[in-house]
Amino acid sequence: MRFLLIDRITELVPHQSVTALKNLSLSEEYLADHFPGFPVMPGVLMLETLVQAGGWLIRHSEDFAQSTILLKEVRAIRYNSFVSPGNTLQVEMTVKKRDGGLWDFNGKGTVNGTSAVSARLTLEAFNLADTNSELAESDSHRREVYRGLFHQIWKPTA
Repeated sequence: MRFLLIDRITELVPHQSVTALKNLSLSEEYLADHFPGFPVMPGVLMLETLVQAGGWLIRHSEDFAQSTILLKEVRAIRYNSFVSPGNTLQVEMTVKKRDGGLWDFNGKGTVNGTSAVSARLTLEAFNLADTNSELAESDSHRREVYRGLFHQIWKPTA
């Protein structure tokens, strides 16, 4: 199963910050098991929502130059409240530092202004062909797929 957790990007300042929304619906399959009778978004998926928001910021900031963005490190993660079906998790990722393909972020997620999750994260952006030139075509395909998805979730008002 593939988790595309960002429903909409509401603000994006290249190389600086992104704000995005995840609407949690009771129809999401994993909620049947997490937890029976008390469905809440798993903490690891709250973290993944932060990662995906940061990934969209990197992709847009770098004009989709890298095909792959991975979570490299998480520090000081805190889970503060539950995200339940019907809630919207608003995530904000702010760039603190960039060193080549490594991006350091402060991230937070809130529901109706109440903190649900916060963390410091390092994401790494790269191309598969950086280590195996035979994967250049895969890089190209992945970049185009992400471009298409990005235009579905980010519709700037101007």
